[in-house]
Amino acid sequence: MIIGVVGKPSAGKSTFFKACTMTEVEIANYPFTTIKPNHAVGFVRIPCVDTFFKVQCNPRYGSCEQHQRFVPVDMIDVAGLVPGAHRGEGMGLQFMNDLNQADALIHIVDASGSVDAHGKAVEPLSYDPVKDVTFLEEELDYWYLEIIKRGWDRFSRQVQMEKKDPLKAIAGQLSGLKVDEEMVKQALASQGLAGQPLTAWGDQGLLKLARELRVRSKPMLIAANKVDVPGAEKNVQRLKEAFPGSMIIPCSADAELALKQARKKGLIRYLPGDGSFELAGPVSGPQEQALEVIRSLLQTWGSTGVQPVLNAAVFGLLKYKAIYPGGVNKLEDRDGRVLPDCFLMPPQATALDFAYRLHTDFGDNFIKAVNVKTRMPVGKDTVLQDGDVVEIMFKK
Repeated sequence: MIIGVVGKPSAGKSTFFKACTMTEVEIANYPFTTIKPNHAVGFVRIPCVDTFFKVQCNPRYGSCEQHQRFVPVDMIDVAGLVPGAHRGEGMGLQFMNDLNQADALIHIVDASGSVDAHGKAVEPLSYDPVKDVTFLEEELDYWYLEIIKRGWDRFSRQVQMEKKDPLKAIAGQLSGLKVDEEMVKQALASQGLAGQPLTAWGDQGLLKLARELRVRSKPMLIAANKVDVPGAEKNVQRLKEAFPGSMIIPCSADAELALKQARKKGLIRYLPGDGSFELAGPVSGPQEQALEVIRSLLQTWGSTGVQPVLNAAVFGLLKYKAIYPGGVNKLEDRDGRVLPDCFLMPPQATALDFAYRLHTDFGDNFIKAVNVKTRMPVGKDTVLQDGDVVEIMFKK
């Protein structure tokens, strides 16, 4: 699973990315700071299952603080997108190609309205962020359309002449975009294209198909960034009214980054995603003033929003679930680490899927699984639930 961070230049993408990952990336207030995509690991926050067993876990990757587990997630920050990107404007073609690998998208929108469509600074609140959402969705739709239309005439005739299954054929053509047969089936049904000859769909039919497949294969939420700018809350409301079916979360990447940097220096006690922090040591006058501004922001919005955004992408858009490997009689690994691993699995993942995730041999030689919490056996086709701890039995 890879979460893509997208948006126009200077909307705060790289700041958001750094706030999630604490990776050194270039940040500046001019367009196209990001030229090549940045890859790094962010962390979703979940209540740790160790409380069920009344123990303290020792994660192999990530961390666990106050029984809040931070589980690693792959992230990619791509070059900024401007109008006409699907035709190669700005860094458009590179942007689109980099996006292929993403499973879900976080669209960073400048809710302060202080950057125009091309990433140039303007007077705060003077630019309408609603335009950013509209143009980005359109650019993605036309990008999908361009890919679908490549050799479409020949492809569609061949499918009909050879009587191929159109679902499998189209899914195969678009597998690089992570489109599968079920997505194609749902898209065709929703747009009234099911059962119609491929050669009769026309440009409008293909555009409808492109839009549906984009929505299904690259689900996206809106991170309304820069809510620390006075007046930005009005634009957040505008976004919610303009896109009532979208997931829109206000955030301040600047504030989150500042808090994490202060925590790293030992100045504050702060858990990412919390709505408050405490001073942990002496701070200078300017530092205290800056922290008080952030404290006020937290009181207004409940958090900086960065952690909720990443969590919403993984658990809201993709509906992934956290599954832990463990033993009925032993929660430790051979090195003595308690509940060392936590895996993020797709919503319909079964016990057999989990066995394969742990090791190919576990899946190939699967006998059964056991729910460590209930101590009850679990069949290979049983869909696992979020927070399950599972022991896999296999032939040795």
